[in-house]
Amino acid sequence: MKKPFTRRDFLRDAAVTGIGVWIGTESWAQSRPKSPNDQIHFACIGVDGKGDSDSDDAARFGTIVAICDVDEEKLNKKAQQYPKARKYTDWRKMLDEMGRQVDACTVSTPDHSHAPATAMALHLGKHVYTQKPLAHSIYECRRLGELARRMRAATQMGNQGTADNSMRQNAYRVRAGALGAVREVHVWTNRPIWPQGGERSATKPVPATLHWDLWLGPAPVRPYGDNYHPFSWRGWWDFGTGALGDMACHTVNLPYMALELNNPISVLATTSADNHDSYPQASKIVYEFAANHLHPPLTMTWYDGGNLPPKELIPAALLPKSGQMPDSGSLIIGDKGVLYTPGDYGGGGQIVGGVDVGDVPYPVSPGHWEEFVRAMRGGAPATSNFPDYASDLAATVLLGNVGVWVAGQKVEWDHQHLRVTNSRDIADQVAHIIRPPYRPGYSL
Repeated sequence: MKKPFTRRDFLRDAAVTGIGVWIGTESWAQSRPKSPNDQIHFACIGVDGKGDSDSDDAARFGTIVAICDVDEEKLNKKAQQYPKARKYTDWRKMLDEMGRQVDACTVSTPDHSHAPATAMALHLGKHVYTQKPLAHSIYECRRLGELARRMRAATQMGNQGTADNSMRQNAYRVRAGALGAVREVHVWTNRPIWPQGGERSATKPVPATLHWDLWLGPAPVRPYGDNYHPFSWRGWWDFGTGALGDMACHTVNLPYMALELNNPISVLATTSADNHDSYPQASKIVYEFAANHLHPPLTMTWYDGGNLPPKELIPAALLPKSGQMPDSGSLIIGDKGVLYTPGDYGGGGQIVGGVDVGDVPYPVSPGHWEEFVRAMRGGAPATSNFPDYASDLAATVLLGNVGVWVAGQKVEWDHQHLRVTNSRDIADQVAHIIRPPYRPGYSL
């Protein structure tokens, strides 16, 4: 039996034949197809917080036909912008009912629901834009990369700094040898900026507009309290990925791109007190990487919760006049020079010392969403696509949380097989961090 021709086939074929579609490097906002039949139809899962801007970005490049949020107050507010979109509180029902009318999905939920929502969309043949850190666990990251490759879906993770051309220029200068041999990387953040490291709040009535069971999704059942929805979920092991998961897909992105840090061999964390319910208030995490074609063996150290790298690592000429270090940034230290980039996204950095490598070519981005749309049209994959980039970046990041769970104990890691190699006891302790169990009704 011949497979039916789908809207997704049309979008791809239109890109190949040139019918009604122009593919280039300029902004797609200036070249949207004129025919209504050529519109990309989006379904948006999570429409508050980052989901607010993600859904608005989707609307710039297509038509929003369905929106979903477990909080009806947030859902109805968004519906005022897109009154023709069908409203849902359960993304599973939305995808079941609207699947044939949808080409692509955005997933902007709390971290613990990223993977099952993204996986269902991929299984249905949809293109997917999923917020960082892609998933809640290392196994989920790997699975989503595999699914996206198998389904030949266009994908993009929401670490928008990947499209910052000054960041890319920095990365490719390092790749070209501007710092010499790199053996040391330091990355730090001002997170957490939410309550973390404490106890659960008292049980409280669920707000009338919130579907708490749907909010919990695949996570274990617990009573509602006032320190979960809509923002403080980031600090809880069951729902978020802590300071690391919130920011490292941004702040680690530059050294990751520059040095291909996709195969860590160990991690060791030191933290403040951790009750294994809420993430610790502060962490320092040391990753080790074996040599590859871009670097000798190196370490990358992550700092959060007020921890900072030694000030003397930053060349004095690059510090502000106050002499104070910025509260987030990165350092890539080679034997010939140092690249210092204050801020979260790796752009605008400066090299002290170093090797003159001239004008190094790098892949210029038309924009983060523009890349995703181009890929949906049949063009080049978005840089932070799941199989080739985002899956391993997020998995590298989230290995740090495996170390946090057993703080003070070194975790030796087999990235290919996703397993702890140095201790059966540690492996047993962190098994649910590597691959969390799901409640019935949710799967990958």
